[in-house]
Amino acid sequence: MRASTPMREMTAGAVAPDADEKEIRVLLVDDQAGMRTGLRILLQLEANAKVIGEAGNAVEAESLAQALKPDLVIMDVEMPGCDGIAAASRCIHQHPQCMVIILTIHALPEVRARAIAAGAWAFVEKGKPQELRDAFRRASEILQIDAPHSSNA
Repeated sequence: MRASTPMREMTAGAVAPDADEKEIRVLLVDDQAGMRTGLRILLQLEANAKVIGEAGNAVEAESLAQALKPDLVIMDVEMPGCDGIAAASRCIHQHPQCMVIILTIHALPEVRARAIAAGAWAFVEKGKPQELRDAFRRASEILQIDAPHSSNA
């Protein structure tokens, strides 16, 4: 995994974080490597986002969430072996402080309802990068309030 900070400094549109702004540690979960790359690039536009891990399936995601303790997980719904909503539910149960944004191509109301019932904080359709950035920013605001600012390490 590459560090995103140096590239973020060179990326047009990125805003420097405030000195007391908490870094939001993000775990990306999608079975398509190209989609994870796109998500990582999109998050580099956010000054306080730090991608700390990537997983291609739900089993990897749960293991990485346990080891890395992210603030935010962005998780696809459809993945081999287990759907993302079930994995999100387990992640939230094991790490109640972690927020989950469900990312999907399925804008069906029943999929959205399942995600919200599982504890997902937001539900965003793939192909809508501004909605994802907005969801990240709202989650970041909540995490800024709920977490101490003593360290970004």
